[in-house]
Amino acid sequence: MKLVYLILIFLVTIVAIASAGHALISKRDPKGALGWIAVCLMFPFVGPFLYFLFGINRVQTRAKKLHRSISFQTYFDYERQRGDEGFAVPSLEVTPEFIELSRVSDIITRQPLVGGNRVELLHNGEQAYPAMLETIEGAQHTLFLTTYIFRTDNTGRQFIEALARATERGVDVRVMIDGIGEMDSIPRAGKLLEKRGVRVARFLPPRLFPPILHVNLRNHRKIMVADRRIAFTGGMNISAHHLAEKKENSFRVIDTHFRLTGPVVTQIEEVFIEDWGFITGEYMETQPCTPVDTGTAICRTIVEGPNEDLDKLAMILLGAISSARRSISIMTPYFIPTRGLLAALQAAALRGIHVTVILPSRNNLPLIHWATRNLLWELLQWGVSIYYQPPPFVHTKLVLIDNHYLQIGSANIDPRSLRLNFELAVEVYDKTFAKILAEHFENIRVQSRPVSLQEMDSRSLPVRVRDSLAWLFSPYL
Repeated sequence: MKLVYLILIFLVTIVAIASAGHALISKRDPKGALGWIAVCLMFPFVGPFLYFLFGINRVQTRAKKLHRSISFQTYFDYERQRGDEGFAVPSLEVTPEFIELSRVSDIITRQPLVGGNRVELLHNGEQAYPAMLETIEGAQHTLFLTTYIFRTDNTGRQFIEALARATERGVDVRVMIDGIGEMDSIPRAGKLLEKRGVRVARFLPPRLFPPILHVNLRNHRKIMVADRRIAFTGGMNISAHHLAEKKENSFRVIDTHFRLTGPVVTQIEEVFIEDWGFITGEYMETQPCTPVDTGTAICRTIVEGPNEDLDKLAMILLGAISSARRSISIMTPYFIPTRGLLAALQAAALRGIHVTVILPSRNNLPLIHWATRNLLWELLQWGVSIYYQPPPFVHTKLVLIDNHYLQIGSANIDPRSLRLNFELAVEVYDKTFAKILAEHFENIRVQSRPVSLQEMDSRSLPVRVRDSLAWLFSPYL
């Protein structure tokens, strides 16, 4: 019995050391590496199990595998950028102040800028959902939909019925729902859609037998594409919560969504096709089409996710902030920037750039709200203007540089969006549309409450400790 006990201790110790060694060699963030090493060694059985579930990035799409021609690779797969020596992509010319940024994005995204697009702003579910439902009803050939949450409330049922009718009239309808996000509602939307004959795929749903080990990697993208002509993206899930004009809706959420037409729709559809293939093993061929110019916007998609080279979106954000000459305007529900982004915002304010960050005063995730409060003083003391929007909760995500360059999509500025989630953002170069967004941003700002450095400094000791503890665990929120 004693021998068995000693053997068990020996095996557990070996596993703990091996797990810690894997974290040491494969992780490139020292805080993340140190945290996992400590967990693995301090909790010899539970620690390696948690690291096995949450700490190892196993997600690679088939496309990434095909593009990598590495003849030999050790067991330890480094979290690092892959070389792009010699890579170039043809791109459109933008205004001189954004040429450097566009070149940076060319290399990082490996995606060309495409012109002739039109982007429309849709406020809340009252504007977005009718436009989306009308598009579903008008689809003739294909209708692809990705969402993180698909509730089966009255709003969700309208979408289920519209998607079912499209399927019945012969449209190739495919719906992808995040495996965790689908659990937000009972009955589950996927089950109801399948009963109506709609093709449904669930993105990495949790499962015990056989085990699914990607419980910390979620598809947060919001995509709808019809007939390769019209696309929707932004921050909205499918839920009655986004009907923000209904005052009696106690769970109402303010948000923005966007309708896009033009050549960029093809890029957005390709993101759906790759995700669908990754989940189902069925890779559809993109059909050739003749791009139709519908507007003046120059656009490109930015795909972010743990299957891509890490920090792609963060690097482009750094480039955008560094290229600013007059103003930087950020609106996001979750704001825990990397140290690099934090330093870039500080440096921009010191250069005389008008930097404004608008956050919700009431957050649906209190831990993130507290963690954010722990770092706001670092921006306020260098002249960054920060505002809290009044309730209800505001889920809008916007980045606007010099009233010309925009980023829209599903990504927040926090560790989950920048490292763990599968996200989609769209770069937009368009002064006309940027003016509309700038006016929207300013209207929100004048209704919001400014946050002062004195307010952050006057927090009580218990509140400071609470905020600091939340910030300490922010990489895992």
